[in-house]
Amino acid sequence: MKNQLTYLKTCILCAALALTACTTTKNTDANLPKDISERPVDENSQKYDQAQLDKLKASIQNEINKVDCTGSNEWTFSPIGAKACGGPQSYIAYPKKIEDEILPKINDYTEKVKAFNEKYKLISDCMMVMPPKSVKCVDGKPELVPST
Repeated sequence: MKNQLTYLKTCILCAALALTACTTTKNTDANLPKDISERPVDENSQKYDQAQLDKLKASIQNEINKVDCTGSNEWTFSPIGAKACGGPQSYIAYPKKIEDEILPKINDYTEKVKAFNEKYKLISDCMMVMPPKSVKCVDGKPELVPST
């Protein structure tokens, strides 16, 4: 009988421990880093600044893409962006009829790229990007004709 009583006490103790263990939760994630989607945006990071530049360039390109290229004489080009070493990153074709609206945006983007390069002390290849010879229309889209 004493063995049965000891067995019963042991079973009750084990059951109590099992129930307590199941209901107790520990916050083990307290020291883990948060998911990136829950982190605040770091407005002072190079990645954030680059994303802002990318958005600005995309908005310029989207505005240009709204106009069909039907005649190459209606289009021109401009340097865009800035290499850290100096000179433009590339050239962009745009329609002359929206020049007054688009050129200030292109120049603003270029100045922001210059500031970005200085802020992060970037370096680049110092190869000169040659301006294109002209713009031609292919399937309603402008294409820059490289200079030879």
